[in-house]
Amino acid sequence: MPAASPLRAAVEVLPAEGAAATAARFTVAGTETVLPGHYPGFPIFPGVCLVECARQSADATLPAGARGTALAAVESTRFTGPVFPGDQVDIALTWKQTPAGDWQVRAKLTTGRGPAAAVRLRYAVPATAALPAATSTGAAA
Repeated sequence: MPAASPLRAAVEVLPAEGAAATAARFTVAGTETVLPGHYPGFPIFPGVCLVECARQSADATLPAGARGTALAAVESTRFTGPVFPGDQVDIALTWKQTPAGDWQVRAKLTTGRGPAAAVRLRYAVPATAALPAATSTGAAA
């Protein structure tokens, strides 16, 4: 079962620029539940919430060939600028299939002040857990 999102609002998916380039945006409302404790008196939108914005955007814009995949890894994150209540976060996503057959998405998140974060996620077909083979007595081998 996926974890609940820390965000109150959802990202808005924008018209696609092509199969490999998609976009979304998120406006940080002053009512986001994560803001009061991060930091009291000087609220900054947490980096983990920017990663969540990238994940929601990626989930909503999976290329046709990536259908049936799920988030397998957060490969890298880099936070390059603060995001404050009231900011609109623009999310540009670029998809590519890896030689192993997984899908990688690079998300660049920006505000009106400039770059805020870069996130790289990997999507893969979920591995199915192999069940132990049963013996004739019904016990696992």
